[in-house]
Amino acid sequence: MFSSALKSFSSNITSNYTLSPNPTSASGPWKIYDAKKKSTGRTVSVFVFDRRSLDPHSGLGRSGGPSLRKVQDEAVERLKKEASSLARLRHPCVLELVEPVEETRNGGLMFATEQVTSSLGTLLAEQDEQGRPSGVASRSSRYNDKEVNGPETAGKGMEIDELDIQKGLSQLGKALEFLHESAGLVHANLTPEAIFVNAKSDWKLSGLGFSGPAENSKIPSSAQPISLSEILHHDPRLPRSVQLNLDYASPDFVFDSNVTPAADLFSLGLLIVALYNPSHESPLQSTSSISTYKRLFNSSSSTPTQNNNFLSSAPLPKDLLSTVLPRLITRRPVDRLTAKEFQQSQYFDNILVSAIRFLESFPAKSPSEKSQFMRGLMKVLPQFPKSVLDKKILPALLEEMKDRDLLSLVLQNVFSIVKLMPAGRATFTEKVIPRLREVYLSGATSNAANAANAGAQSRDIGKEAGLVVTLDNMDLITRSCSVKDFKDDILPLFKLGVESSTHSLVDKSLRSLPLILPVLDFPTLKNDLFPVVASVFTKTNSLGIKVRGLEAFVILCGGSTEPESEALGDDLNGVVSNGNTDHKKVSGNAVLDKYTMQEKVVPLLSAIKTKEPAVMMAALRVFQQIGKHADAEFVATVILPALWAMSLGPLLNLQQFKAFTHLIRSLSSRVEREQTRKLQELSNPSDSSKSGRTEDFMSFGTEANAPGGINGSGEAMEDDFERLVLGRGTGGGSSATSRPQPSRTQSKPDNAPMFSWSTPHPGTPVTVPANTSSTIPAMNPQQSSPYRTITPDLSNFAALQPSSSSMGFSTQPLHPQPHSASSASYQKPTQNPWAASSQSSSTAPPTPYNPPRTNQGQRNPPSAFAIPPPPLSSASSYHAPPLVKSNPAFHVPLPATTSGPKPKPTGSQGGLDKYESLL
Repeated sequence: MFSSALKSFSSNITSNYTLSPNPTSASGPWKIYDAKKKSTGRTVSVFVFDRRSLDPHSGLGRSGGPSLRKVQDEAVERLKKEASSLARLRHPCVLELVEPVEETRNGGLMFATEQVTSSLGTLLAEQDEQGRPSGVASRSSRYNDKEVNGPETAGKGMEIDELDIQKGLSQLGKALEFLHESAGLVHANLTPEAIFVNAKSDWKLSGLGFSGPAENSKIPSSAQPISLSEILHHDPRLPRSVQLNLDYASPDFVFDSNVTPAADLFSLGLLIVALYNPSHESPLQSTSSISTYKRLFNSSSSTPTQNNNFLSSAPLPKDLLSTVLPRLITRRPVDRLTAKEFQQSQYFDNILVSAIRFLESFPAKSPSEKSQFMRGLMKVLPQFPKSVLDKKILPALLEEMKDRDLLSLVLQNVFSIVKLMPAGRATFTEKVIPRLREVYLSGATSNAANAANAGAQSRDIGKEAGLVVTLDNMDLITRSCSVKDFKDDILPLFKLGVESSTHSLVDKSLRSLPLILPVLDFPTLKNDLFPVVASVFTKTNSLGIKVRGLEAFVILCGGSTEPESEALGDDLNGVVSNGNTDHKKVSGNAVLDKYTMQEKVVPLLSAIKTKEPAVMMAALRVFQQIGKHADAEFVATVILPALWAMSLGPLLNLQQFKAFTHLIRSLSSRVEREQTRKLQELSNPSDSSKSGRTEDFMSFGTEANAPGGINGSGEAMEDDFERLVLGRGTGGGSSATSRPQPSRTQSKPDNAPMFSWSTPHPGTPVTVPANTSSTIPAMNPQQSSPYRTITPDLSNFAALQPSSSSMGFSTQPLHPQPHSASSASYQKPTQNPWAASSQSSSTAPPTPYNPPRTNQGQRNPPSAFAIPPPPLSSASSYHAPPLVKSNPAFHVPLPATTSGPKPKPTGSQGGLDKYESLL
């Protein structure tokens, strides 16, 4: 019904505010809706009154129609006065009016105030419905109903403990003091329905529909005087919520007809008893009848006094029972306490209440008093109820974060409260993070620009001190916010600390690194966090920050923050172990990948210039951690050389040097093991037969017995050389011919290597020199052989000389010097077998060599550079032809060859003469 009625309203409030579909609370004739302003997002409470709620439930005659209308109009005017009075009265303990009262088209009323949870009367009534055994709940049973049930049921099931009552009564005392002494008004209807509890758990005074100026008041007021005859008269046709509640009325109104401020203090005393009474009712039950009210005061048993515990069925606090209530609930107004005296009573002589009072007046305190209060507040915070901490203390502290000088002290108290709250995660996310963002991250770009321009003078010492406190509580922060909130709002604070020019702040930030890793994913770690740490490590000129940066690298690579001695005391085998190292690393933490370690971290370590032992040992731990993840080849080629270079630092002592060598040996062992395993996996058992492949390759294709080869006979070469240079050769039957020379015609393998510059006739027998143990390999390309061939050694061939032919002077084949020829004498010349003559002599010595013939029967002329066959052995009749000295210019023709024997030379040549003849 109310939601449909609300839609029919057309006002400024409904146009500018978004109202909840259902009321969240009620107070008397008012229905309270949560609302939010469309332009600013401010949350408020909208009070809505529907005139139809004044209609009586039982029908009346026509004669009563006009009179009822008048009564209803008077009730509406009192309700309108209640809202308009809030506009004139501005006080922290009076309900704050946001939007003035408006009349709707159906005669209803609507106005907006600060956000409230509910009225005090609603809270007490809900406790009665739930059958609470006691009115005042214990602090351990206190909970935040808004967190459990949501905003629409805020206040339902909400309990009030002792401190809430003390705090609320203190605030009521301030409101009454303001109303009596500053505004000159009397409330006249102080009941639980006239008190509202706001979102901060503060009690706010309202319900001023029956208020008016006090008698004999010297304070000018525009309010209409109170007509006691009208307000004391109870009309059964109207709801009780729009009439004066006699159960909380002062006897001054009923018996004396006086309107004085003391009447409100009497009503306050009855309200205090109702708070502690299990039934949450006033000790005076008049049933809205003046006669009944008077009758209660005629009997001592029905009159609340100290003797009868003020008619409370539950024990009252000692201070209230002995000093406060006797001076409030008394018949004579002059004996009552004033509002100011009430605040100064012993009942409020409590450290917690005093702390709340000081916090309420905090803006008026001096800076020294503020600092002293913040330092002492941390000691008493555990004594506060959770509801007070959440709704009263914490919001007040967050408001004071704007004071940079107190920021660090305020944050210490804020984090202490978050630790104490059972729902600390929600409290931190909803209340603390927005304030941290506002203080540190709003305008961060402009602040960075100003810092770059102003240098060190732009440092905000207060903000840096607060950031240190935030980093000190990083463990609590990581447990109290989600991953997204941490990445968006907390990680930027960490970066601010790391990039600060204050070394202590940078140190604090890097030390908190192990706490933030569990809530970061790998992309954030690699792309957002590591570059910041690496930049600070590179740019800093502080050795302490260098060491702290190296420790951060150890953490980022998956290591721990344990002492260096313990870290270096493990096996250091370069292999990640599942045993001793697992407990040093938090499971599930993101770490840098192998590529980043090898390509980003190691170059930073290699670029370190300082030789300070502390920096070197910190770098050693980084290398140790990287060595567990890096490739064996990278360890061998990069890490080990860098470790050796660092180990030779001139400032290291023996123990530190041994630590380096210990890690070097461990990493070297790892490289050796992995390389051995790799080769074993790649090896084949059949590869053992190829062990001689190296010798085959190193032979370069030379036969072991080849003449003139690398492995040839040294004796034969030495004899030939001696005979050549000393001229000790013999004649045809010399010792050189005594060596048997195997014939070329003997059977040989088909694949025997041959060497020749001319192709002899197939039928011509070929012989080899006696001193050669093998044939010269043929200079044919080796298609399938994997070995190299040796180039023929031309030094073994004698000087070549031309020979005459029948066609005149022509170049003749050159003959090598036979190994059996004597340098002292020549044999008898025989017919030149190389001459191109068709004449044959029967007297010529037979020769086994016949040049090949053509198809016409003519001999083929030999090639110009044919190599003659080697001489036969001594058993053969063949002797090599003598060397014929020819004209050097090849222009003098040689004598023609005859069939008869040629004359022997007159003398034998030897020594240099023979050498000269060769030239």
